[in-house]
Amino acid sequence: MPIFGSARLRKFLIVRLGWTMLLFLIAVIPTASQAQQTKPTASEPTPKPAILTILAAFDKYEVVAMPEAHGMKDIDDFILALIRNPRFPSKLNDIEVECGNSLYQPILDRYIAGEDVPFTEIRKVWRNTTQLMCGQSGFFEQFFPVVRAINQKLPTTKRLRVLAGDPPIEWDKVKTSEEAMSIVGREASIVSLMEKEVLSKHRKALMLFGTFHLMHGIDDSAVSAYEKDYPHLTFVISDLGTYDTNRPVGSISPFALWPNPSIALTKGTWLGGLSLTDVFPPGIWFDPDCNVQIALFPPRLEKQAHKPMEYYIDAFLYLGPQEFRLS
Repeated sequence: MPIFGSARLRKFLIVRLGWTMLLFLIAVIPTASQAQQTKPTASEPTPKPAILTILAAFDKYEVVAMPEAHGMKDIDDFILALIRNPRFPSKLNDIEVECGNSLYQPILDRYIAGEDVPFTEIRKVWRNTTQLMCGQSGFFEQFFPVVRAINQKLPTTKRLRVLAGDPPIEWDKVKTSEEAMSIVGREASIVSLMEKEVLSKHRKALMLFGTFHLMHGIDDSAVSAYEKDYPHLTFVISDLGTYDTNRPVGSISPFALWPNPSIALTKGTWLGGLSLTDVFPPGIWFDPDCNVQIALFPPRLEKQAHKPMEYYIDAFLYLGPQEFRLS
C-alpha cells in the first residue's frame, strides 16, 4: 500500500477520498432507536430467482448494474455465485468494477486473460485506488482470481474482460493535496470507460459499484450521466438497505415467504413506492471546509431525494432476513 508523507496530504485523503464512504457505511448501521418502517399499500412485488433474473436481463439490456464490496458480505458472496454460473460468460463481455485503478488496466488485461502476472503486481489494481475500502476488500481479493480461472476454461473469443473504473492515480508520484485534486473525477472516469469500451461498441457489461453511482435520474450518478446519450440500456439493482430492520417481536416481515436470493421489480409495486429515506438512512458528509453535515446526499443533491424508488432503480435484491446478514 502507498505511504502518504505529508500531514496535509493525509488529511486531504481522509476527508476527500476515503472517509466519506466509510462514515456513510457506519451511519447506515441500524440502531435500536431507528424508526420502524411499515409496508406501503400498493401492488405486491413478485420475487423471482435472482441469478436467473439477472442473466435474463442481459437479453433485454446492455448493462446490468448492482452494488458490491461496501461491507455487505452477502452481496459479495452472491456476486461470486453469479459469475460462477455456467451461463454467465455467454451473456456478457465485460465487468466494470469500482475497485480498480485504471492506471493498471494493461496489467489487469494480461492477468484476467491468464498470463503469468505476479500477484504482488495485480493486487495493485484494487489496493492503489482512491478509495480506502478497496484496499481493505476481501471480496476483490477473491473476485479477480475467480474471473481469471473462469477465462482459462473459455475459448479466447468468449473470455470476459474486467474494466477498472477508478481514475488513474500513481500514488508514488502524488506528494501534495493539489496533485491529488488534479486527478479526474470518479464519476467522469466511470462514464468515460463505459462509453468508450462498452456502450459505443454495443458490448454487454455487469457494473459493480456502490448504489449511488448507479441510480437513474440523480445528478453526479455515472449511470445518469451516460444515459443522456445511451438511454434505456441499463438495468439497475439495489439492495434493500436498512428497510425491514428492527421489527417488533411477533411482527411479520413482508419478505417472509420470499425465496433467498430473489429479485423483484420496483415499477408499480409498493417496493417501488418507497422513498430513498426508507431504504438509505442519512449519512455523514463533509463540505469543502471539512464541516460535517448529516444528509442522505451531499447538500447540493438533497432536492433530488423526494421521488419514489422506482424512479431511481429497476429492481431490489433480497438476500434473506436482515438479522442474519453479514458485514
